[in-house]
Amino acid sequence: MLSESDLIKIRRHLHQIPELALQETETHQFLLETVKAMDQEFLEIRNPDELPTSMMVLVHGFDPQRTIGYRTDIDALPVEEQTGLPYSSQHPGVMHACGHDIHMTVALGVLSYFSEHQPKDNLLFFFQPAEESESGGKQSYELGLFHGRWCPDEFYGLHDNPDLPAGAIGCRMGTLFAGTTEVNIDLTGKGGHAAYPQDANDTIVAAAMLISQVQTVISRSIDPIQSGVVTLGKIDGGTIRNVIAGHTRIEGTIRGLTQKMIETIDQRLKDICEGIGRSYNMTVNLELNQGGYWPVENNSELTKRFISYMKSTPSVNFIETEPAMTGEDFGFLLAKFPGTMFWLGVDDDSQLHSATLKPKKEAIQRGVDAITGFLEYRMTE
Repeated sequence: MLSESDLIKIRRHLHQIPELALQETETHQFLLETVKAMDQEFLEIRNPDELPTSMMVLVHGFDPQRTIGYRTDIDALPVEEQTGLPYSSQHPGVMHACGHDIHMTVALGVLSYFSEHQPKDNLLFFFQPAEESESGGKQSYELGLFHGRWCPDEFYGLHDNPDLPAGAIGCRMGTLFAGTTEVNIDLTGKGGHAAYPQDANDTIVAAAMLISQVQTVISRSIDPIQSGVVTLGKIDGGTIRNVIAGHTRIEGTIRGLTQKMIETIDQRLKDICEGIGRSYNMTVNLELNQGGYWPVENNSELTKRFISYMKSTPSVNFIETEPAMTGEDFGFLLAKFPGTMFWLGVDDDSQLHSATLKPKKEAIQRGVDAITGFLEYRMTE
Protein backbone atom coordinates (compact mmCIF):
# COMPACT_ATOMS: atom_id res chain seq x y z
CA MET A 1 0.00 0.00 0.00
CA LEU A 2 1.30 3.47 -0.85
CA SER A 3 2.66 5.32 2.18
CA GLU A 4 2.36 9.05 2.78
CA SER A 5 5.93 9.58 1.58
CA ASP A 6 5.14 7.53 -1.55
CA LEU A 7 2.12 9.72 -2.23
CA ILE A 8 4.10 12.92 -1.80
CA LYS A 9 6.68 11.66 -4.32
CA ILE A 10 3.91 10.70 -6.74
CA ARG A 11 2.30 14.11 -6.44
CA ARG A 12 5.59 15.89 -7.07
CA HIS A 13 6.25 13.82 -10.16
CA LEU A 14 2.75 14.47 -11.50
CA HIS A 15 3.24 18.16 -10.83
CA GLN A 16 6.31 18.15 -13.08
CA ILE A 17 4.55 16.62 -16.09
CA PRO A 18 1.34 18.67 -16.59
CA GLU A 19 -0.45 18.25 -19.91
CA LEU A 20 -3.38 19.98 -21.55
CA ALA A 21 -6.78 18.47 -22.28
CA LEU A 22 -6.69 15.29 -24.38
CA GLN A 23 -2.89 15.45 -24.53
CA GLU A 24 -2.25 13.68 -21.19
CA THR A 25 -0.15 10.86 -22.64
CA GLU A 26 2.79 11.07 -20.22
CA THR A 27 0.40 11.46 -17.30
CA HIS A 28 -1.62 8.47 -18.46
CA GLN A 29 1.49 6.33 -18.79
CA PHE A 30 2.67 7.23 -15.29
CA LEU A 31 -0.76 6.54 -13.80
CA LEU A 32 -0.91 3.20 -15.60
CA GLU A 33 2.54 2.18 -14.34
CA THR A 34 1.64 3.21 -10.79
CA VAL A 35 -1.57 1.18 -10.82
CA LYS A 36 0.14 -1.86 -12.39
CA ALA A 37 2.67 -1.81 -9.53
CA MET A 38 -0.17 -2.39 -7.06
CA ASP A 39 -1.47 -5.81 -6.06
CA GLN A 40 -3.57 -6.91 -9.06
CA GLU A 41 -5.64 -9.65 -7.38
CA PHE A 42 -8.83 -7.55 -7.20
CA LEU A 43 -8.06 -5.06 -9.98
CA GLU A 44 -9.15 -4.88 -13.62
CA ILE A 45 -7.64 -2.10 -15.73
CA ARG A 46 -9.25 -0.68 -18.84
CA ASN A 47 -7.72 1.84 -21.25
CA PRO A 48 -10.63 2.89 -23.49
CA ASP A 49 -9.73 3.30 -27.16
CA GLU A 50 -12.56 5.81 -27.47
CA LEU A 51 -10.81 8.22 -25.06
CA PRO A 52 -7.15 7.19 -25.17
CA THR A 53 -5.77 9.23 -22.26
CA SER A 54 -8.48 8.06 -19.87
CA MET A 55 -8.11 5.07 -17.58
CA MET A 56 -10.66 3.02 -15.66
CA VAL A 57 -9.83 0.66 -12.82
CA LEU A 58 -12.42 -1.73 -11.42
CA VAL A 59 -11.83 -3.13 -7.94
CA HIS A 60 -13.91 -6.30 -7.65
CA GLY A 61 -15.83 -6.57 -4.39
CA PHE A 62 -16.26 -9.81 -2.46
CA ASP A 63 -20.07 -9.41 -2.14
CA PRO A 64 -21.05 -6.54 -4.42
CA GLN A 65 -24.45 -4.92 -4.01
CA ARG A 66 -23.51 -1.92 -6.13
CA THR A 67 -20.67 -0.28 -8.05
CA ILE A 68 -19.40 2.91 -6.45
CA GLY A 69 -17.61 5.27 -8.82
CA TYR A 70 -14.80 7.63 -7.93
CA ARG A 71 -13.62 10.16 -10.51
CA THR A 72 -10.44 12.20 -10.68
CA ASP A 73 -9.44 14.66 -13.41
CA ILE A 74 -5.93 14.53 -14.85
CA ASP A 75 -5.35 17.53 -17.15
CA ALA A 76 -3.61 20.84 -16.49
CA LEU A 77 -3.83 24.49 -17.57
CA PRO A 78 -1.94 26.71 -20.05
CA VAL A 79 -0.26 28.65 -17.21
CA GLU A 80 3.44 29.43 -16.79
CA GLU A 81 4.36 28.27 -13.28
CA GLN A 82 5.77 30.86 -10.87
CA THR A 83 5.98 28.88 -7.62
CA GLY A 84 9.74 28.45 -7.52
CA LEU A 85 9.25 24.89 -6.26
CA PRO A 86 12.10 22.41 -6.85
CA TYR A 87 9.56 20.14 -8.54
CA SER A 88 8.01 22.83 -10.75
CA SER A 89 6.51 22.03 -14.13
CA GLN A 90 9.00 20.77 -16.70
CA HIS A 91 6.58 21.59 -19.50
CA PRO A 92 6.86 25.29 -20.43
CA GLY A 93 3.60 27.19 -20.34
CA VAL A 94 1.66 24.35 -18.71
CA MET A 95 0.98 23.90 -14.99
CA HIS A 96 -1.24 22.00 -12.58
CA ALA A 97 -2.64 25.35 -11.49
CA CYS A 98 -5.96 23.80 -10.48
CA GLY A 99 -4.47 21.07 -8.29
CA HIS A 100 -5.33 18.07 -10.41
CA ASP A 101 -1.99 16.58 -9.35
CA ILE A 102 -3.44 16.50 -5.82
CA HIS A 103 -6.68 14.98 -7.14
CA MET A 104 -4.85 12.15 -8.92
CA THR A 105 -2.58 11.42 -5.97
CA VAL A 106 -5.46 11.12 -3.53
CA ALA A 107 -7.28 8.79 -5.94
CA LEU A 108 -4.18 6.61 -6.23
CA GLY A 109 -3.90 6.48 -2.44
CA VAL A 110 -7.51 5.32 -2.07
CA LEU A 111 -7.11 2.80 -4.90
CA SER A 112 -3.89 1.49 -3.34
CA TYR A 113 -5.70 0.80 -0.07
CA PHE A 114 -8.49 -1.14 -1.71
CA SER A 115 -6.06 -3.09 -3.89
CA GLU A 116 -4.90 -4.75 -0.66
CA HIS A 117 -8.18 -4.62 1.30
CA GLN A 118 -10.85 -6.09 -0.96
CA PRO A 119 -14.01 -3.97 -0.71
CA LYS A 120 -17.47 -5.44 -0.25
CA ASP A 121 -18.89 -3.53 -3.23
CA ASN A 122 -17.27 -2.97 -6.60
CA LEU A 123 -15.32 0.26 -6.86
CA LEU A 124 -14.79 2.02 -10.19
CA PHE A 125 -11.93 4.53 -10.38
CA PHE A 126 -12.17 6.82 -13.40
CA PHE A 127 -9.09 8.87 -14.33
CA GLN A 128 -10.69 11.47 -16.58
CA PRO A 129 -8.93 13.68 -19.14
CA ALA A 130 -10.05 17.10 -20.33
CA GLU A 131 -11.82 18.65 -17.36
CA GLU A 132 -10.43 22.15 -17.93
CA SER A 133 -11.60 22.20 -21.55
CA GLU A 134 -13.13 19.86 -24.13
CA SER A 135 -15.75 18.52 -21.67
CA GLY A 136 -14.05 15.22 -20.84
CA GLY A 137 -16.86 14.08 -18.55
CA LYS A 138 -19.48 14.60 -21.24
CA GLN A 139 -17.27 12.94 -23.84
CA SER A 140 -16.73 9.89 -21.66
CA TYR A 141 -20.46 9.47 -21.17
CA GLU A 142 -21.42 10.01 -24.79
CA LEU A 143 -18.67 7.66 -25.98
CA GLY A 144 -20.30 4.90 -23.94
CA LEU A 145 -17.50 4.30 -21.43
CA PHE A 146 -19.95 3.56 -18.62
CA HIS A 147 -21.67 0.32 -19.52
CA GLY A 148 -22.03 -3.16 -18.06
CA ARG A 149 -19.72 -3.72 -15.12
CA TRP A 150 -18.11 -0.33 -15.86
CA CYS A 151 -21.31 1.51 -15.01
CA PRO A 152 -21.38 3.14 -11.55
CA ASP A 153 -24.52 3.19 -9.48
CA GLU A 154 -23.28 6.34 -7.77
CA PHE A 155 -20.34 8.68 -8.35
CA TYR A 156 -18.03 10.70 -6.06
CA GLY A 157 -15.24 13.16 -6.71
CA LEU A 158 -13.32 15.97 -5.04
CA HIS A 159 -11.85 19.35 -5.87
CA ASP A 160 -9.07 20.95 -3.89
CA ASN A 161 -9.80 24.25 -2.13
CA PRO A 162 -7.02 26.66 -1.09
CA ASP A 163 -9.38 28.51 1.28
CA LEU A 164 -9.91 25.47 3.54
CA PRO A 165 -7.38 24.04 6.05
CA ALA A 166 -5.15 21.30 4.68
CA GLY A 167 -7.03 18.00 4.72
CA ALA A 168 -10.41 19.50 5.67
CA ILE A 169 -13.47 18.13 3.86
CA GLY A 170 -16.01 20.65 2.62
CA CYS A 171 -19.41 19.92 1.18
CA ARG A 172 -23.01 21.08 1.08
CA MET A 173 -26.45 19.89 0.13
CA GLY A 174 -27.61 21.03 -3.30
CA THR A 175 -25.30 22.78 -5.74
CA LEU A 176 -21.56 22.87 -5.05
CA PHE A 177 -20.40 24.42 -8.36
CA ALA A 178 -22.27 26.56 -10.85
CA GLY A 179 -22.79 25.51 -14.42
CA THR A 180 -21.12 27.62 -17.10
CA THR A 181 -21.96 28.55 -20.66
CA GLU A 182 -19.83 30.42 -23.18
CA VAL A 183 -21.70 33.24 -24.96
CA ASN A 184 -20.76 34.53 -28.43
CA ILE A 185 -22.89 37.18 -30.16
CA ASP A 186 -22.24 38.42 -33.69
CA LEU A 187 -24.11 41.50 -34.94
CA THR A 188 -23.99 42.04 -38.68
CA GLY A 189 -25.34 45.25 -40.19
CA LYS A 190 -24.01 47.61 -42.84
CA GLY A 191 -20.82 49.65 -42.59
CA GLY A 192 -20.48 53.16 -43.94
CA HIS A 193 -19.09 56.67 -43.61
CA ALA A 194 -19.52 58.34 -40.24
CA ALA A 195 -20.95 61.42 -41.98
CA TYR A 196 -23.77 59.44 -43.62
CA PRO A 197 -25.34 57.28 -40.88
CA GLN A 198 -28.59 57.08 -42.82
CA ASP A 199 -26.87 54.91 -45.41
CA ALA A 200 -25.41 52.45 -42.89
CA ASN A 201 -26.63 50.16 -40.13
CA ASP A 202 -24.48 50.68 -37.02
CA THR A 203 -23.74 47.47 -35.10
CA ILE A 204 -21.95 49.30 -32.27
CA VAL A 205 -25.09 51.22 -31.35
CA ALA A 206 -27.09 47.99 -31.46
CA ALA A 207 -24.43 46.19 -29.38
CA ALA A 208 -24.59 48.94 -26.76
CA MET A 209 -28.34 48.53 -26.46
CA LEU A 210 -28.01 44.73 -26.34
CA ILE A 211 -25.46 44.90 -23.54
CA SER A 212 -27.70 47.26 -21.56
CA GLN A 213 -30.68 44.94 -21.92
CA VAL A 214 -28.67 41.87 -20.88
CA GLN A 215 -27.94 43.59 -17.56
CA THR A 216 -31.63 43.23 -16.68
CA VAL A 217 -31.66 39.44 -17.09
CA ILE A 218 -30.38 38.71 -13.59
CA SER A 219 -32.11 41.64 -11.90
CA ARG A 220 -35.52 41.07 -13.47
CA SER A 221 -35.72 37.47 -14.75
CA ILE A 222 -34.11 35.46 -11.94
CA ASP A 223 -35.48 34.84 -8.44
CA PRO A 224 -33.46 37.25 -6.22
CA ILE A 225 -32.88 34.59 -3.57
CA GLN A 226 -31.14 32.42 -6.18
CA SER A 227 -27.86 33.17 -7.93
CA GLY A 228 -26.88 33.67 -11.52
CA VAL A 229 -24.30 35.69 -13.41
CA VAL A 230 -24.11 37.02 -16.96
CA THR A 231 -20.81 38.68 -17.79
CA LEU A 232 -20.08 40.10 -21.23
CA GLY A 233 -16.33 40.46 -20.96
CA LYS A 234 -15.23 41.28 -24.51
CA ILE A 235 -16.53 43.45 -27.35
CA ASP A 236 -14.85 43.94 -30.71
CA GLY A 237 -16.27 46.21 -33.39
CA GLY A 238 -15.15 48.79 -35.91
CA THR A 239 -11.87 49.65 -37.55
CA ILE A 240 -11.44 53.45 -37.31
CA ARG A 241 -13.17 56.41 -35.71
CA ASN A 242 -14.90 57.74 -38.83
CA VAL A 243 -16.29 54.46 -40.17
CA ILE A 244 -19.58 52.99 -39.00
CA ALA A 245 -19.04 49.38 -37.97
CA GLY A 246 -20.84 46.74 -40.02
CA HIS A 247 -19.90 43.95 -37.63
CA THR A 248 -19.50 43.71 -33.86
CA ARG A 249 -18.77 40.66 -31.75
CA ILE A 250 -19.54 40.25 -28.04
CA GLU A 251 -18.16 37.41 -25.91
CA GLY A 252 -19.15 36.47 -22.39
CA THR A 253 -20.15 33.80 -19.92
CA ILE A 254 -23.20 32.61 -18.02
CA ARG A 255 -23.04 31.07 -14.54
CA GLY A 256 -26.01 29.43 -12.82
CA LEU A 257 -26.58 27.19 -9.81
CA THR A 258 -29.11 24.90 -11.50
CA GLN A 259 -29.50 23.69 -15.06
CA LYS A 260 -33.05 25.10 -15.08
CA MET A 261 -31.70 28.54 -14.19
CA ILE A 262 -29.10 28.37 -16.96
CA GLU A 263 -31.79 27.41 -19.46
CA THR A 264 -33.90 30.37 -18.30
CA ILE A 265 -30.98 32.75 -18.81
CA ASP A 266 -30.29 31.17 -22.21
CA GLN A 267 -33.85 31.84 -23.31
CA ARG A 268 -33.77 35.46 -22.16
CA LEU A 269 -30.58 36.02 -24.16
CA LYS A 270 -32.23 34.49 -27.22
CA ASP A 271 -35.23 36.81 -26.78
CA ILE A 272 -33.04 39.89 -26.42
CA CYS A 273 -30.91 39.04 -29.44
CA GLU A 274 -34.00 38.42 -31.55
CA GLY A 275 -35.50 41.73 -30.43
CA ILE A 276 -32.33 43.71 -31.16
CA GLY A 277 -32.11 42.16 -34.60
CA ARG A 278 -35.64 43.23 -35.42
CA SER A 279 -35.32 46.68 -33.85
CA TYR A 280 -32.12 47.56 -35.67
CA ASN A 281 -32.82 45.63 -38.88
CA MET A 282 -29.70 43.52 -38.69
CA THR A 283 -28.64 39.92 -38.17
CA VAL A 284 -27.84 38.97 -34.58
CA ASN A 285 -26.39 35.49 -34.23
CA LEU A 286 -26.22 34.04 -30.70
CA GLU A 287 -24.00 31.02 -29.95
CA LEU A 288 -24.34 29.30 -26.57
CA ASN A 289 -21.78 26.64 -25.74
CA GLN A 290 -22.24 24.83 -22.43
CA GLY A 291 -20.66 21.52 -23.32
CA GLY A 292 -20.41 19.36 -20.22
CA TYR A 293 -20.08 22.17 -17.71
CA TRP A 294 -23.40 21.66 -15.98
CA PRO A 295 -24.04 22.70 -12.38
CA VAL A 296 -22.60 20.26 -9.86
CA GLU A 297 -25.87 19.36 -8.15
CA ASN A 298 -25.23 16.90 -5.33
CA ASN A 299 -27.72 14.09 -4.84
CA SER A 300 -29.75 14.74 -1.71
CA GLU A 301 -29.77 11.24 -0.19
CA LEU A 302 -26.13 10.40 -0.93
CA THR A 303 -24.85 13.80 0.14
CA LYS A 304 -26.77 13.69 3.40
CA ARG A 305 -25.09 10.34 4.14
CA PHE A 306 -21.68 11.69 3.10
CA ILE A 307 -21.95 14.77 5.32
CA SER A 308 -23.25 12.71 8.25
CA TYR A 309 -20.21 10.43 8.07
CA MET A 310 -17.71 13.28 7.79
CA LYS A 311 -19.31 15.19 10.66
CA SER A 312 -19.33 12.16 12.95
CA THR A 313 -15.73 11.08 12.26
CA PRO A 314 -13.36 12.61 14.86
CA SER A 315 -10.34 12.53 12.54
CA VAL A 316 -12.14 14.56 9.86
CA ASN A 317 -12.31 18.35 9.91
CA PHE A 318 -15.64 18.88 8.15
CA ILE A 319 -16.69 22.35 7.00
CA GLU A 320 -20.03 23.18 5.42
CA THR A 321 -19.37 25.40 2.40
CA GLU A 322 -21.27 27.86 0.25
CA PRO A 323 -21.83 27.23 -3.47
CA ALA A 324 -19.08 28.47 -5.81
CA MET A 325 -19.57 30.16 -9.17
CA THR A 326 -16.62 28.30 -10.69
CA GLY A 327 -17.31 25.55 -13.22
CA GLU A 328 -16.60 21.79 -13.13
CA ASP A 329 -17.49 19.22 -15.76
CA PHE A 330 -18.29 16.58 -13.12
CA GLY A 331 -21.68 18.29 -13.13
CA PHE A 332 -22.57 16.52 -16.37
CA LEU A 333 -21.83 13.11 -14.87
CA LEU A 334 -23.83 13.96 -11.74
CA ALA A 335 -26.77 14.73 -14.04
CA LYS A 336 -26.48 11.14 -15.32
CA PHE A 337 -25.52 9.31 -12.11
CA PRO A 338 -26.47 10.17 -8.52
CA GLY A 339 -23.48 11.28 -6.52
CA THR A 340 -21.60 13.86 -4.52
CA MET A 341 -18.74 16.23 -5.11
CA PHE A 342 -16.83 17.74 -2.22
CA TRP A 343 -13.86 19.94 -1.40
CA LEU A 344 -10.48 18.91 -0.04
CA GLY A 345 -8.74 21.79 1.74
CA VAL A 346 -5.15 22.51 0.66
CA ASP A 347 -4.54 25.75 2.64
CA ASP A 348 -2.86 28.20 0.27
CA ASP A 349 -2.81 31.99 -0.17
CA SER A 350 -3.03 31.65 -3.95
CA GLN A 351 -6.27 30.82 -5.68
CA LEU A 352 -7.12 28.08 -8.17
CA HIS A 353 -5.77 28.72 -11.69
CA SER A 354 -3.04 30.91 -10.20
CA ALA A 355 0.58 30.56 -11.37
CA THR A 356 1.63 30.53 -7.71
CA LEU A 357 -0.73 27.83 -6.40
CA LYS A 358 1.10 25.60 -3.88
CA PRO A 359 -1.25 23.10 -2.18
CA LYS A 360 -0.05 21.81 1.19
CA LYS A 361 1.22 18.23 1.05
CA GLU A 362 -0.46 17.46 4.40
CA ALA A 363 -3.79 17.44 2.59
CA ILE A 364 -2.99 14.28 0.65
CA GLN A 365 -2.97 11.59 3.34
CA ARG A 366 -5.81 13.24 5.24
CA GLY A 367 -7.88 13.20 2.07
CA VAL A 368 -7.05 9.54 1.42
CA ASP A 369 -8.02 8.58 4.97
CA ALA A 370 -11.32 10.48 4.90
CA ILE A 371 -12.40 9.08 1.54
CA THR A 372 -11.31 5.53 2.32
CA GLY A 373 -13.22 5.66 5.58
CA PHE A 374 -16.34 6.97 3.89
CA LEU A 375 -16.29 4.32 1.16
CA GLU A 376 -15.96 1.54 3.74
CA TYR A 377 -18.83 3.08 5.70
CA ARG A 378 -20.95 3.36 2.56
CA MET A 379 -20.47 -0.35 1.82
CA THR A 380 -21.92 -1.37 5.18
CA GLU A 381 -25.35 -0.02 4.26
